[in-house]
Amino acid sequence: MSDYDVIIIGGGSAGLSAALVLSRARRNVLVVDSGEPRNAPAAHMQGFLSRDGMPPGEFLAAGRNEVKEYGGEILNAMVSEIVQCGESAFSVLLAHGQRVTARRLLIATGLTDELPDIPGLRERWARDVLHCPYCHGYEVRDQPLGVLGGSPDTVRYAQIIRQWSEDVVLFTPADTLSVDQRSQLVARSIGIVEGKVERVLVENGQLSGIQMDDGRVVPRKALFVPPSFAPNNELPVRLGCEIDENGWPVTDVHGQTTIPGVWVAGNVANPRAQVITAAGEGSASAIAINADLVDEDIRNAVRTFNLGL
Repeated sequence: MSDYDVIIIGGGSAGLSAALVLSRARRNVLVVDSGEPRNAPAAHMQGFLSRDGMPPGEFLAAGRNEVKEYGGEILNAMVSEIVQCGESAFSVLLAHGQRVTARRLLIATGLTDELPDIPGLRERWARDVLHCPYCHGYEVRDQPLGVLGGSPDTVRYAQIIRQWSEDVVLFTPADTLSVDQRSQLVARSIGIVEGKVERVLVENGQLSGIQMDDGRVVPRKALFVPPSFAPNNELPVRLGCEIDENGWPVTDVHGQTTIPGVWVAGNVANPRAQVITAAGEGSASAIAINADLVDEDIRNAVRTFNLGL
């Protein structure tokens, strides 16, 4: 049995940022990480000040080293069970059988991108099938781009993608565009291809076009796809944290859930968080966790002092 001030579940940018802050605050910290980051397929990470273009694996390795330099521990493992022990303690069972305890928990398990079931699409994910223009738009600027439509927000999404290229085509099911939407697209020279997308075509290891179910092939160099986001919320749910109607944990501004002693940070609670945003949320949660621990330390010290009188 090992005891920690804080166990952080998830070693992405949110979890490692929190671990760094807490380790520097001289807290006893353990990061438990399964080694499956969401951005693993991406070759580079964009938009993070001073780290722009850095491979995600190098970023995480550097973060791990920084945490370890301040005494934080990192364990490659998966969590099987969490049990709350009293008002301010948690017992965490790891998949290989080890059990560890902590006074506070930070869950930073991220989310899962749920993609349309189109042949060839998942294989190109985070390469030339993309979802975030702010993460990848500059790298495919001025190229023939596609946007996979079908949801209510995709027309607006296509208008945003238009910022990076003058050659943008929206692929949308037939008879789904309103007159106003169609006018907006035409006004900015965004092409419209109606019908069902059959498959993503690849040539020489790169996306080359989009094939429709009627045989048409539209040459494209990259395809933007707005995925559905599914929070990896199994642990907060099992702990009894309140979850909103879309599956996201309910928190205060610092990431504290409705269960005392449990915080969340990053994509598990915020689907819009980029790497830099998630890191900031991890830092903010860590500061709030440390303040909460200080309050508990004061209560314990006063109780011990009074008992000694």
